[in-house]
Amino acid sequence: MKLSALIFLVFSSLQLCQSTLQNYTSIFSFGDSLADTGNLLSIGSISFSSIARFPYGMTYFGHPTGRCSDGRLIIDFIAEAFGLPMLPPYLAHGESFRQGANFAVAGATALDSDFFQEIGLARFLWSNLSLSTQLGWFEELKPSLCNSTQDCSRYFSKSLFLVGEIGGNDYNYGFFVGKTLEEMKSHVPKVVEAIVNSTERLINNGAMHLMVPGNLPVGCSPAYLTAFSSSNKKDYDRRNGCLKRLNNFAKFHNAVLRQGLRRLQRKYPRTRIIYADFYGAAIPFVHAPKHFGFTHGALTTCCGGGGPYNFNPSAMCGHNGSNVCSNPSSYVDWDGIHLTEAAYHSIAINLLKGPYTSPSLMS
Repeated sequence: MKLSALIFLVFSSLQLCQSTLQNYTSIFSFGDSLADTGNLLSIGSISFSSIARFPYGMTYFGHPTGRCSDGRLIIDFIAEAFGLPMLPPYLAHGESFRQGANFAVAGATALDSDFFQEIGLARFLWSNLSLSTQLGWFEELKPSLCNSTQDCSRYFSKSLFLVGEIGGNDYNYGFFVGKTLEEMKSHVPKVVEAIVNSTERLINNGAMHLMVPGNLPVGCSPAYLTAFSSSNKKDYDRRNGCLKRLNNFAKFHNAVLRQGLRRLQRKYPRTRIIYADFYGAAIPFVHAPKHFGFTHGALTTCCGGGGPYNFNPSAMCGHNGSNVCSNPSSYVDWDGIHLTEAAYHSIAINLLKGPYTSPSLMS
C-alpha cells in the first residue's frame, strides 16, 4: 500500500472515531443511595439521618451533602467525564436543571410500596419514593426543559439517562428480615420488569441514550457478611472472602436484567440502551484490593462500630460508638453498605474506559 493511501485511511479512521464520540450536554439520574446526591436529605427523612452528619462528606466536600459516602459517587465522576457539573438533587430548591437533574433517593426501590405491603415488608421501607415516583418527577420537570416534540427530540438526543443502580433495596429489605434466598429469587423477575418498564417509559418520553446498571457483588458487603456469617468455610469465596450464594444472587439479577434490556433494545432499535456491569467493574479490586491502592482491603469498613468487618448495626457510621478511619481512600467500603469515594471512582473509571459497558458508554 502506498504511503499516501495509508495516511488517508488513518485520517479517515480518526475522523470516524471523533464523529462517534458522544458529547452529552445533560444527564438525568434515577436510583437509590448509590446515586442520591441529596434528595433524601432534602426530604428531611430520619430513616438514615446520619448522612446529614460528619463524617459523611469528609473527603471531597468537607461536609455532609446527602451522599451516602465520604465523598463523590459514580454519577459525579461520570458527569465530570463529560464536562458537566455535579447533578443537583431534584428536591433542592433554586437549582437550574438545564444540564441535568438527580432524582435518585436513598432507600428507593424499583417496585412500588404496594408490592411490599403484599409481602409484609412495607413497615421497613425508608420511604415510598420508588422508581416510578422518580419518573413522575422527571415528567413534571420535562415541560421546563423542552416544549415541543421536535424541541424535546433535539434536547434529549444529547442527554444521558442513568436508570439506577436500582433494585438492591428491593432485596435488602427482604434479606435483612429473614426472607430466604429462594423467596427473594422469586421476586427478581418482578424487580427487573419494573426497571425495564421504567426504562421504556423514559424512551417514550424522548430518551435516546440510557445506561442501566446491574447490582454490585453484595456478598462482599460488610453488612451482609456480618448478618449472614457462617461457620462453614465453603460458604465463602476463597479468592476474596465474600459470601458465594449472595454474589450468585447478584449475578442472577444481572443476567435477568440483561435479558430484559436486550428485548427492549430490539423493540427500540434507534435507541441506545447501555448495560453497565457494576459487578464486573467492582470485582477486580475485591479480588486484589492492595493492587488498586486499597491497603485495608475490601471487606472492612472505614466508618463503623467494631466487629470482624468493623460493621455494627448498633453503632453504625455517624452514630455513637462508631469511629472513622483517617484515610478512606485506602478502604473499599465506607459504612458497611456503601463504598468510599475512591472505590466509586475506580468503578467509574472502569465504566468509562474499560469493557464494563455494553455498548461502550464513551462511543
